[in-house]
Amino acid sequence: MALLDTRARDIRNLPGVGVTAALAVAFLYAPILFLMLYSFNDGRSISRLDGLSFRWYRAVFANEEIGGAALNSVLLAVIAASLATVMATAAALAMVRMRVRRKAATYAVLNFPLMVPEIVTAIASLIFFSAIGLGLGFGSLVIAHTTFCIPFAYLPIAARLTSMDAGLEVAAADLYARPLRRFALITLPLLAPGLLSGWLLAFIVSLDDFIISSMLSGPGSTTLPVHIYSMLRLGITPEVNAVSSLMVLASALVVILSGLISRRKT
Repeated sequence: MALLDTRARDIRNLPGVGVTAALAVAFLYAPILFLMLYSFNDGRSISRLDGLSFRWYRAVFANEEIGGAALNSVLLAVIAASLATVMATAAALAMVRMRVRRKAATYAVLNFPLMVPEIVTAIASLIFFSAIGLGLGFGSLVIAHTTFCIPFAYLPIAARLTSMDAGLEVAAADLYARPLRRFALITLPLLAPGLLSGWLLAFIVSLDDFIISSMLSGPGSTTLPVHIYSMLRLGITPEVNAVSSLMVLASALVVILSGLISRRKT
């Protein structure tokens, strides 16, 4: 009876749920699929397919401005994700392994960037950096992106740490292993999938960010999303479709890889 009651309450068994879910997925992803299809267009039209070719992908890889913006984005994402992962790891160890007063309030502060609209974060960062005399450019982007990426790195790291057997660290302590040695030989190897998953999420969030980057980027520090937006002012072309498709593909691969890594059992 309990099994039947559980199945009856499962939302997937309600009439029309499957069709509604399929329509929702189609509504969300059909535009992206069309964008990727027209990125292979042999002509310049974005509404008529004149044959398939890699013409616009070759144009993207030959464009030095796109290459420079992509290099800025990757370098920024690597630095911001690495710093955010270190800070998120320290926060997760404190939250999970130690007694923290007002844990709920601390958790809310850690996840504040997720709850506040990104445009508010961007404007606040711009005003703050202007007030302390820090100019726009790569340094400001690193600080803002690192802050914004911390909760994305924290969640998988904290989830991994929670699922780990704390008894292994206690056993190592009983064998007179010092705290640093316990962390290096026990905690860190077991936490590695969570660290990598968190780093990948923080990396792709920084790589794809547009709002904060558009507010804080200066000359020579333009990121790829900001450069794509500047290309749109000249009109949508298959070249824009091609570079956007590459970003979608990179984002999808990183998110899938992060999900697979985070599912690995201890």
